[in-house]
Amino acid sequence: MSTSIPEIYGSLVFNDKVMKERLPKDVYKAVHKTAKNGTHLDLEVANTVAAVMKNWAMEHGATHFTHWFQPMTGLTAEKHDSFISPTDNGGAVMEFSGKELVKGEPDASSFPSGGLRATFEARGYTAWDPSSPAFIKDGTLYIPTAFCSYSGEALDKKTPLLRSMEALNKEAVRLLNLLGDTEVTHVDTTVGSEQEYFLIDKDLYKARKDLLLCGRTLLGAPAPKGQEMEDHYFGVLKPKVSEFMHDLDMELWKLGVPAKTKHNEVAPSQHELAPVFETANVAVDHNQLTMEMMKKVADKHNYACLLHEKPFDGINGSGKHNNWSLVTDTGENLLDPGSTPADNTKFLVFLLCIIAAVDDYQDLMRISVATAGNDHRLGANEAPPAIVSIFVGDELQRVLQSIDDGTIFKSTAKKEMEIGAHVLPHFTQDNTDRNRTSPFAFTGNKFEFRMPGSSLSVADPNIVLNTAVASKLEDFYKAIKDVPEAERADKITALLKKMLDDHKRILFNGNGYSDEWVSEAEKRGLLNLRSLPEAMPYFIKKKNVELFEKYHIFTEAEIRSRYEIFLENYSKTIHIEALTMLDMVKKDFTDALVKYQTDVTKEALSKRKLLPDAKCRLETGILDTLDDCSEAIGKAVEKLEKDVKTAEAESDQLKLASFYHDEVLTDMDELRKPVDKAESMIPGDYIPYPTYDELLFSLR
Repeated sequence: MSTSIPEIYGSLVFNDKVMKERLPKDVYKAVHKTAKNGTHLDLEVANTVAAVMKNWAMEHGATHFTHWFQPMTGLTAEKHDSFISPTDNGGAVMEFSGKELVKGEPDASSFPSGGLRATFEARGYTAWDPSSPAFIKDGTLYIPTAFCSYSGEALDKKTPLLRSMEALNKEAVRLLNLLGDTEVTHVDTTVGSEQEYFLIDKDLYKARKDLLLCGRTLLGAPAPKGQEMEDHYFGVLKPKVSEFMHDLDMELWKLGVPAKTKHNEVAPSQHELAPVFETANVAVDHNQLTMEMMKKVADKHNYACLLHEKPFDGINGSGKHNNWSLVTDTGENLLDPGSTPADNTKFLVFLLCIIAAVDDYQDLMRISVATAGNDHRLGANEAPPAIVSIFVGDELQRVLQSIDDGTIFKSTAKKEMEIGAHVLPHFTQDNTDRNRTSPFAFTGNKFEFRMPGSSLSVADPNIVLNTAVASKLEDFYKAIKDVPEAERADKITALLKKMLDDHKRILFNGNGYSDEWVSEAEKRGLLNLRSLPEAMPYFIKKKNVELFEKYHIFTEAEIRSRYEIFLENYSKTIHIEALTMLDMVKKDFTDALVKYQTDVTKEALSKRKLLPDAKCRLETGILDTLDDCSEAIGKAVEKLEKDVKTAEAESDQLKLASFYHDEVLTDMDELRKPVDKAESMIPGDYIPYPTYDELLFSLR
């Protein structure tokens, strides 16, 4: 097989290049029109596409096809059907029709629906998304699709994402046209998702029940070394890890995923992969593929890839920075301020609309990243706080201040950096530093939303962001559309000033990790929604329901269903964690604790038999401490078991999620303390599962 990267890249993708080469011109144009404008695709055209797609797939070894969709589990789903069609003479032919390409009928009864349908109502539909190219994986042709119920409600994440992209495109295009940019006919949201992850030894992973069932460790004393030496971040890649990353790149490139950057992250055994920007819909699909391929390739290298937001206590967890921008079909990045941002009216209009959107819908922004796993990470001095704010940097802050003051902005000349050694090149210093503590940071020509967790589908934050920004673009359009052209510039200036006055509370360039910011944010009236149960009631507030309904992103029934699903997933996650923790403590750790106590007791008795005056301070000290731990463990187990039973009797989803957060998680923290303390005193050969030092420092 060729090792030329340009030849390998996209070789398993039915992309534009393949379609242009293989489809008749009129069919190619029809598919393009459908992908761009959402026009209906005739069955005759679909039949032609299906035949060509099947032949291409078979040339690459495919025997099956699947409609690949993203239900409300946050994962992907697939049902594989072969191309085989038996003939009367006992043979078979390979067939794939346009109807099979365009529509599928998976059983929808067992996917989360949040009460949209009863369990016995099984029929659901998948519909081909021609804007995201089909691809081949493991001998199957994968066709990206949307997923809906028999009555048409969205049961997935792709459908509302596409709706939000259309809403933003519509509002952005007509505002740009009004501002004089009449050549623009389409605006795309572009996304690049930086994916953090951990790699650990697969055999050690299999020996940890909590990692297998929950994706994170529920017990474990800290290793003697963590991340305090700051030697892992951007450190030299270990040879086997480098081999894994190389193979991962190759697999992703074959699937057309533009993997670009790879490096070690802050915590031991933690790493990151970052792609090049793509259209939001494709970027979301590709991020799902990336997570899947990480696990698959890791398995081949005898690793386990952990995507949980907080797999280990005491060191950094993993996030997924969502880099978001707007690009026109004329090639202009609308978030590029240019060399003179104060004079760039288009940029300032879009910047202020985004600031207003994030401020007015900060609750939805927080909800879009709320999960049981991510709640462990946000606000823990390793990730942005649960308070949504915007960092714009020094220069843009001065530009906005001049708008607010009504003064003329005076730009400072860019400074040439001199590092002090003549052999090193001089380079221009950026106009602003970066702020890693900000949840929503402007980083030169894009916004970086840093709150999403590593396992999250980035469809959710992009749905919210697209829709909220669309609403502000529409407001701005309506405010200036009837203003005479001669007066429009003054009206725009006045509008920008008012928007800034109304929404400058959301702007913060300081340290988001500080306690002072928490107090300051409260004074400003910003929300601090620390957990999913605390945040979810905002999802069904009137203003948010009206936003989603206005732009046809969700019906009220779809909003209510997601409200139920998010709460239910949260409770189920913690329920499984609690049961797993109890199982590990009672069946595994207690046995190790008792055995070690018994052996130490025997050793002390044996010593006193030989030396009657021996004080056995070491042994009795160990036994005293372990006895205290045993007592605390017993009480904590009893409390956790009691509260789990109480939770199992609660039917109201919000009350249940709140109980799991307030009581069960607290119980688990209280149980972990004495277990971890005891573990730190017990020799490793007694502990029935791998410890933190083994898990985090075993890779070579």
